[in-house]
Amino acid sequence: MAIDLFSIQSFLFFFLLSLYLYLHFIASSKKAHKKLGFKTYPIVGALPDFLRNRHRFLDWSTEVLSNCPTNSAVFWRPGNVCDVITADPSNVEHILKTKFENYPKGTRSITLLQDFLGCGIFNSDAELWKVQRKAASYEFNTKSLRNFVMENVTVEINTRLLPILSKASQTQRGDGTTGNTEFMKAFEDATMLSLGRFMTASPFLGRVKKYLNVGSERKLKDSIKIVHEFADNIIKSRMELKVEKEEDLLSRFMATDENSPEFLRDIIISFILAGRETYSFDELRDMHYLHAAISEAMRLYPPVPVDVKACLTDDILPDGTFVGKGWVVTYHTYAMGRMERIWGKNCSEFLPERWLENNGVCKQESPFRFPVFHAGPRMCLGKDMAYIQMKSIAAAVIERFEMDVESKDKVPEHLLSLTLRMKDGLFVKVKERCLGEIDLGTIM
Repeated sequence: MAIDLFSIQSFLFFFLLSLYLYLHFIASSKKAHKKLGFKTYPIVGALPDFLRNRHRFLDWSTEVLSNCPTNSAVFWRPGNVCDVITADPSNVEHILKTKFENYPKGTRSITLLQDFLGCGIFNSDAELWKVQRKAASYEFNTKSLRNFVMENVTVEINTRLLPILSKASQTQRGDGTTGNTEFMKAFEDATMLSLGRFMTASPFLGRVKKYLNVGSERKLKDSIKIVHEFADNIIKSRMELKVEKEEDLLSRFMATDENSPEFLRDIIISFILAGRETYSFDELRDMHYLHAAISEAMRLYPPVPVDVKACLTDDILPDGTFVGKGWVVTYHTYAMGRMERIWGKNCSEFLPERWLENNGVCKQESPFRFPVFHAGPRMCLGKDMAYIQMKSIAAAVIERFEMDVESKDKVPEHLLSLTLRMKDGLFVKVKERCLGEIDLGTIM
């Protein structure tokens, strides 16, 4: 009799709980927005379609957003957890600038990335972020950029990249030596598996896997250990050198006794993640067509395809989308590069000319239409440095080599990671040019 009574009570409990979640879901759905782009089911939310399209999440979510009137949609996750995903520039400006204080990284995002990024600049909010931002800003001035190009990028290109490509052109074989391959693989695995925490079907299952140290959580832990050891060795070497002058960002933080070794490690890892020859600084700056081509490539394939924020208080986005307190808000940079409302009917075409003025000079684009380097107070400090690196490498390679891509008709597959990666890499045939075969003006 006691067992039957318990069974009835259990049934009633789960029935009432399911009914409550269903009614709450219906009410919240109506309040959130009438234009739900993602097909949603009671209790499980958008999980079924998400699981079917997880392997192509970026393209799937882009297709959904492109069919929404404002390129924004509400995404319900199991447990009645709600996200808003947007590819609308006015919403991006609202989130990243107008209501910046209302949309921090958020506890959930920071917690999921804590093991990998610690409290680094890309995984912190409020005062901790401001301190790191201020210190980092000193490094990204014109003088630092010039020194970086002349002393680092040029040396790396001339002593490592070009010799490797030259050897490949002669032997028709790729050079298997890629430096610290253990660290590189561990770092890439850590970025991919860390993002996997956001994509897990159930946060509860993710916590169980971490507690038991099994599956992807075990692999993530092993990868992070290798990355941490690499960063710790950099700090140890710098301490042994006893550098008195604050020559770079790490030196500035090391000069303050208040910063722990763990904090210094977080700094290093954050800027390795961000940094993922040749000609003078002025020559690089004048290569407008090359600059346009690189911008166009990043429009279609942004290094950080999506970025996540948390909403502190109820809000309404410029397009009318309601965002509740505690909701997650994602601006979809990858999708924005493929929206007709932003880039026109030829948005899917690679067209560097869209970045050029009539006089051939590269024009500035609104960071809210093109948030590849983020925007607002958290605008990437390394934007100019990143362009210098990319233009230096591209100019050096184009001047000396011809690159013939194999399988031109094959569309590259993406690897879901914190940064956009190409599955299996890009296979090319390398042919060294004859001296004087190409004129510098063809890449400017």
